[in-house]
Amino acid sequence: MARKTLGDMSGIANTIARSGATPRETGTRTSAPALGALQGSLAAIREIAPELIDDWGPSDRLDGFTAVNSTDESDGFDVLKESIREGGQQVPILVRRSKTDGRFEVIYGRRRLRACLELGIKVRANVQDLDDANALLAKGLENAARRNLSFYEKARFAQEIHNAGHDTAAVRSVLSLTVSGLSHLTKVTNLVPRSVGDLIGPAPKSGRPKWTELADLFQSKRLSERSALSVLKGLEGFGSDDRLSGLIAETQKREARPTSVAKETSPLEGVTIKTGEKAVSVSVKRTGKNAAFGDWLDTHFSEIIKKSYAEFTAVNGMDEQ
Repeated sequence: MARKTLGDMSGIANTIARSGATPRETGTRTSAPALGALQGSLAAIREIAPELIDDWGPSDRLDGFTAVNSTDESDGFDVLKESIREGGQQVPILVRRSKTDGRFEVIYGRRRLRACLELGIKVRANVQDLDDANALLAKGLENAARRNLSFYEKARFAQEIHNAGHDTAAVRSVLSLTVSGLSHLTKVTNLVPRSVGDLIGPAPKSGRPKWTELADLFQSKRLSERSALSVLKGLEGFGSDDRLSGLIAETQKREARPTSVAKETSPLEGVTIKTGEKAVSVSVKRTGKNAAFGDWLDTHFSEIIKKSYAEFTAVNGMDEQ
């Protein structure tokens, strides 16, 4: 399948791409640079009942309604909801018409949509005709400009854009990435199994170093998908960042544990005793010089074990079981 470039974009996605990102603002002021890029389309802004708007496309967040950028409390959903309650919705969401008459699909602005739904008010929405490819790019551009996706969410979204048929140049432009920046994201999504990333979550406080460390564990075969999922199952009650750190720490802890080396001795010809961390085994050949001994042991082995165990318990003060 031929990869799509930025030159293939049209309409709103192209407008956003060419406009460039503006500095992020806080409070009730405009925080999404997409609004400035859409000033020429103000006639398309409508007030729509939230119940008429359905979700669409790949998720750009792993945890859609919590703060992603932990250093800025204004990113929290509750703060956003209260801001809209007090000052109204300042930034429209982007929607397109659904194939179902009278309904719409949200391209971006899911948190604003959810806030308006919970407040019981109509949501201000910019209605545009977008195909899937341009809708995906518009979604990525708006999120990249706001810079409030975690490192892993950005990695996953870059993967989604690429999977939709766009080349690496388009992915870099959409997410404002350098060549090395995209390489770091791609390394994580290529090496960390998706199922593991889903269980860890967005890890908003964890940047590239932590995720690269986890990717390196998978790359070096020191961690497998199965073992990672097993560890994460025991970390379900922890936060996303703690699950990531816990998985790395547990893997390193297991590597540091001393491993016992199995020992093998042969007190008699044809007799082998193997001792390991979890078991002791004895094997006696029924061929060769001591074949008769093997036959005799087969008959008396149970009695020998019971007698030995009785002697052991007598010395160690244990009750015979």
